[in-house]
Amino acid sequence: QVQLLESGGNSVQAGGSLTLSCAVSGYIDCTYDMSWFREAPGKEREFVSGIVSDRVTNYADSVKGRFTISQDNAKRTVYLQMNSLKPEDTAMYYCKVDRFAPSMSRCRPDNPWGRGTQVTVSS
Repeated sequence: QVQLLESGGNSVQAGGSLTLSCAVSGYIDCTYDMSWFREAPGKEREFVSGIVSDRVTNYADSVKGRFTISQDNAKRTVYLQMNSLKPEDTAMYYCKVDRFAPSMSRCRPDNPWGRGTQVTVSS
């Protein structure tokens, strides 16, 4: 089974920092392009950041300059460093597998989405 497991969510005050992690279980020779999304109560799930080939990154405008995505392929883990957090960053954060290689069943996640980790930022 290939599963995603997020961690690192917490409650912090505005201006604080958190680092989220998303580990992908499975075979060591599998690699993944991944993204972070978030979903606030009453709002649609939105893209936060993505990473391709371990180095090409992109960010939503709302988090540019504050969040940094990185990946450790050896650990099959993607990170989201979040600085200068704002109350509007409060949401459930989900990681997602966008692509995997090699294109074999042993690398395919059972569900491309993790279960989420809660981030709450108080003013």
